[in-house]
Amino acid sequence: MPRQMALRQAVVAAINAGRLAPGQRLPASRSLARELGLARNTVVAAYEALVERGVLAVEPRQGVFVASLGGMAPPPATPPAGLDWDARLARRPNRQRNIIKPTDWQRYPFPFVYGQVDPELFPLATWRALSRDALGRAAVNHWAADHATADDPQLIDAICRHVLPRRGVHPRPGEVLVTLGTQHGLFLLASLLARPGGLVGIEDPGYPDARNIAELHGATIRPLTLDEHGVRLDAQMQGVGLAIVTPGHHCPTMITMPLSRREALLDWAGREDALLVEDDYETEAGPSIALPPLMALDRGGRVILLGSFSKILAPGLRLGFMVGPAPLIAEARALRRLMHRSVPLNNQRTAALFLAEGHYQALLRKLSEALRNRWDVAAREVARHLPGFQRSPSTGGSSLWLCCPADIDGPALFAAARTRGVLVEPGEAFFATPGAGRQHFRLGLSSIPATRIAAGIAALAAAAAEVAGRPGPID
Repeated sequence: MPRQMALRQAVVAAINAGRLAPGQRLPASRSLARELGLARNTVVAAYEALVERGVLAVEPRQGVFVASLGGMAPPPATPPAGLDWDARLARRPNRQRNIIKPTDWQRYPFPFVYGQVDPELFPLATWRALSRDALGRAAVNHWAADHATADDPQLIDAICRHVLPRRGVHPRPGEVLVTLGTQHGLFLLASLLARPGGLVGIEDPGYPDARNIAELHGATIRPLTLDEHGVRLDAQMQGVGLAIVTPGHHCPTMITMPLSRREALLDWAGREDALLVEDDYETEAGPSIALPPLMALDRGGRVILLGSFSKILAPGLRLGFMVGPAPLIAEARALRRLMHRSVPLNNQRTAALFLAEGHYQALLRKLSEALRNRWDVAAREVARHLPGFQRSPSTGGSSLWLCCPADIDGPALFAAARTRGVLVEPGEAFFATPGAGRQHFRLGLSSIPATRIAAGIAALAAAAAEVAGRPGPID
């Protein structure tokens, strides 16, 4: 951050932590600048800004002092005694298995991490300009108010006009709810639909938090195994009342469910009076956009569609949507109000402008081309350097799903690869049974430039040879 901003924040933090007390004199600007290696003007400007805000006070011919904040109690001499939280907590979500991404992934030369934004592809200048537009008087008057349950009508309109029709889905505004991403939508639906003891089908392997959320609501989980076409429609589906599926691109194998299997899945839901939650996982920027989602094929009102802008825009924006029958959306909206009221309306308005002015379509084309190129390079280099590894039969997307040969221990490989600057995503968390996926891993392609992929996979192959005790690449 700018140095003046960093200095202001450091002074405020020191006051709040009790390291600077009310009435305490601060160093003169010249001496502090010399001590910190800053220009004196930077220190003077920081002091003046904090005086204007009432954080500091100036005494003529005496200096700058910490202002009296009035009523602030000093920090306690000893921390309060701890309670037995094991006995008090009704649920322990922190003990569930999750996908773990290193926070320092950007420092690795070969970050095969999934779901992170590539700053070279994100149109930052456009987003910044639209954010300024969203700060205009008329827009501020809307998003600064407390609308309790309402979404930005411009974003709802943009989703209905510019996003969903590409997928063959044409909802009314009352059938769309803005969410804080797909995971938020899953939590809302589990709260509304997953009864304690009810049988919920979760793909195995599949999205870990779909399983975690359903378990947290007391549902009985039925792991749904897959074949090369997605979820198998056999005896494992018996008794399932709610199934969460990713037909566009399966998470994490990236298999695309063919049209015949989609139609058969809808037929099963009709016969069994079951509901389907369709996670439209990474479909828009991938090759499966030509296939209609389950919702576009559904004639019985049994499909609830969840979508997200995280993989197209940026995960930190936390913007997604739920599409379903109006009575369900009304209840989800009311439940969302109890959680956090609306999704931040300033981000909604900026996204609405981004969609309405055609930037979204341009970004989709740019991302699709970049990911197709990266996927082709990665698939070729995996075949070249890792011929003993099994790869799922996917044909595109932003990741590859691999399984190690039997003589290579997965966790040992991941650790050895890390020492060579290669980050991959271990696959165990995606499986219902702990330890079942220790040989599997995901190669994410969204945040690594195409020019580094070949060298990264070669380094991964060298790590595999090291773990296997072989002198060269696995064959």
